[in-house]
Amino acid sequence: MTVSMVEQTIDVDVPLRNAYNQWTQFEDFPNFMEGVEEVRQVDARHCHWRTKVAGVRREFDTEIVDQLPDERIAWRTVGGDVKQKGVVTFQRLDPDHTRVRLAMDVEPEGMTEKAGDALGFLDRRVKGDLKRFKGFIEEHGHETGQWRGRISPSGEMSSGGTSPGGMPPGGRQDGGAMGGGTTGGAGSRPAPDTWGLPPEPGEPGMR
Repeated sequence: MTVSMVEQTIDVDVPLRNAYNQWTQFEDFPNFMEGVEEVRQVDARHCHWRTKVAGVRREFDTEIVDQLPDERIAWRTVGGDVKQKGVVTFQRLDPDHTRVRLAMDVEPEGMTEKAGDALGFLDRRVKGDLKRFKGFIEEHGHETGQWRGRISPSGEMSSGGTSPGGMPPGGRQDGGAMGGGTTGGAGSRPAPDTWGLPPEPGEPGMR
């Protein structure tokens, strides 16, 4: 089994809290993620994705396994045509600038993706997604919504003011105020076993 590892970082000209809040709005991902046609929020932990990459349509489900406001969101796939896990982290640079780091482990599916991956296709896609996220949040000047809940690897969850059942269908939102926190040292790629992802049952690598 071949697993492709990719990590990209970008600095955005918005406060940390605004950048983090926007990333919690998963149903907005098609606005800046290439190949993502739809993300449907199922509940606070789970989303259903529809993608089209290199002409190939796929559907899959993801689970949030670690989410700490203003610091990180870690996820993994739990069903469907795609196998991946990853984490996005947020680092406050100053009151008006934030560093966003996206690291992923992806198991390419099919000959097209494997050939493309050999040419750095996945790396370019992630870099492009972050660049488009930067343009999206900076153009709007503020987030389109927010969800300030805490999801821990142990399975515990706090709603941050909004219960999962009370989330509007347009995305995860919360009535909290709109701004801090840091991630690990800048420039260092977090090792997969420190991403906050629980070990897969009976297998050290991908599910």
